Amino acid sequence: MVGEIGSMNRSTQGSGSDKEQQKYICVGNPEGIPTNCAPEQIILLDGSVPVLDELSEPNVEGVWITRDQFPRVSELRGLAQSGAMLRDMSEGIALIDFDNRVLWANRRLLEWVDQDENSAVGMGFYDLLGNPKIMGPDFSPFHTTMATGEESHSTLHAADNRYFQVNASTIEHPNQSQQLIITVHDITKEILQQQKLEAIHQAGRDLADLRPNEIFMMEVDERIELLKENIRHYLSDLLNFQVIEIRLLEHATGNLVPLLSVGIDQDAADRQLYAHPQGNGVTGYVAASGRSYVCQDVENDPLFLPGATNTSSSITAPLILHDQVLGTLNVESPDTSAFSDSDLQFLEIFARDVAFALNTLELLVAQKANTAQQSCDAIHSAVALPVDEILNDAVNVMEGYIGHSPEVVDRFRRILHNARDIKQTIQQIGQKMTPMEAVPAGAETVQHTLLRGKRVLVVDADNQVREDAHRLLEKYGCIVETAHKGDEAVLMVRGSGGFDSYDVIISDIRLPDYSGYQLMLRLGKIMHRVPMVLMTGFGYDPGHSIVKARQNGLHPKCVLFKPFRLDQLIDVINTMLQLNEEDPLRESAGDSDVAGEN
Repeated sequence: MVGEIGSMNRSTQGSGSDKEQQKYICVGNPEGIPTNCAPEQIILLDGSVPVLDELSEPNVEGVWITRDQFPRVSELRGLAQSGAMLRDMSEGIALIDFDNRVLWANRRLLEWVDQDENSAVGMGFYDLLGNPKIMGPDFSPFHTTMATGEESHSTLHAADNRYFQVNASTIEHPNQSQQLIITVHDITKEILQQQKLEAIHQAGRDLADLRPNEIFMMEVDERIELLKENIRHYLSDLLNFQVIEIRLLEHATGNLVPLLSVGIDQDAADRQLYAHPQGNGVTGYVAASGRSYVCQDVENDPLFLPGATNTSSSITAPLILHDQVLGTLNVESPDTSAFSDSDLQFLEIFARDVAFALNTLELLVAQKANTAQQSCDAIHSAVALPVDEILNDAVNVMEGYIGHSPEVVDRFRRILHNARDIKQTIQQIGQKMTPMEAVPAGAETVQHTLLRGKRVLVVDADNQVREDAHRLLEKYGCIVETAHKGDEAVLMVRGSGGFDSYDVIISDIRLPDYSGYQLMLRLGKIMHRVPMVLMTGFGYDPGHSIVKARQNGLHPKCVLFKPFRLDQLIDVINTMLQLNEEDPLRESAGDSDVAGEN
């Protein structure tokens, strides 16, 4: 108190104008004030509680407390301690009046706005913060609190890209004046992180956002390159990762195939890695476990395998879709402990979007390939049977010229060759338009691979059976031709080279001219061994054709009972192909003329 009295005494020695401006707070009887202050300069208070409120006035120079008020000095000390706590709090605090002018601000708020107390007091609160943009939810928070007495809050966006959350509540004074206490929270970090998360989600959506015109104008490789470039762009420009590596997992082999490498040494990019927790670095561990891995110091991490020459820390996240690991996404930094929990969170979110985009791209490739294949299949279905008709007619006419007109026979052979080329060309186009990326792993087994390029003759009077033969077998690469009846089949075999013309001949047991067994006997005069398969309905075998055929060399497994499944048809054909390997087809040494069989 002596210091305050001294301050008061010194203050009274100023000029007359200064003296008129100065005021002094008196708690108790003012008669004992050792000054010559004018009465209008003294602010009389009946207790120590209102002292801090009056101290907010800038021209108050001191406080006088009479002796009889000393027992209550502890109140002032408590208020002083509270004021010190408010001044040093980590949050900003301000006291404003009805006109939003700052009456007092704590140290933290003054630091944020780069102002001192003298310059801040008297400023408008929004002016103090540089007239920030009010983002809501309450766009007039101070007015709302003044009018309703209820607390209100809002978010402010300052010019230096800082974000503050302000909360306002009222303070009532004995003189009925109304003031607001404002608490200010710096939420810049939270807002920027939320904006970054939203940007990452938008980037993830953009990765897989290919418009229909883009899909059909771009080839598969072009779409893959576009996706890779988008991934590189977002990881570099949005997440600020400069060293990037993405590998895709081949589930059949466990091999992690490089898809994208930025800033990685070429030797490291070409390194063969597998989804295994040991001996394959962090990438192999993440692919095997499906869990992210943060390496804060590569020199002391036993899993890390060098990627970039100056790498000191890294994050690796799995690319996961529907609980299945599709690959890995790895980023590296030249600084030790460079990655925070937020970096890991951002990378994991983006990794899920990358996995989704890769899956979408694969589906688009498959869809386009399937559409192309369907178009080729439709064209092929429309021409397959008509081409077979051309083949049947050509071999029939050619038969009459054999031995009489070699030139005509040669011409018919060219017709046969060209007709067959038409079908094969359509089939090959369909296969080329179905890229390997669109074929699911394991879709084509070794068993089906054996069918590729094999020639199959199907003999049946039913058009649907012949169409189904083309549709079912040609998608596995078989070369299928058909005939309506037995005589056509004989001519097809003879006109196509005889002994090695077809790898498999499938015939119904009942043909318009004779039985499948009789066809087998006729073909036996052309071929050393007939690669015959007989089809029959359940319980239908007139003349015990199948029994007789088996007695004359038909393999026991080479019988199909209608209606049969595709897998049963494939099994029978593969059985015949195995027999052909054991006993290759070759031309018979006997007479090539066909004798009738009864």
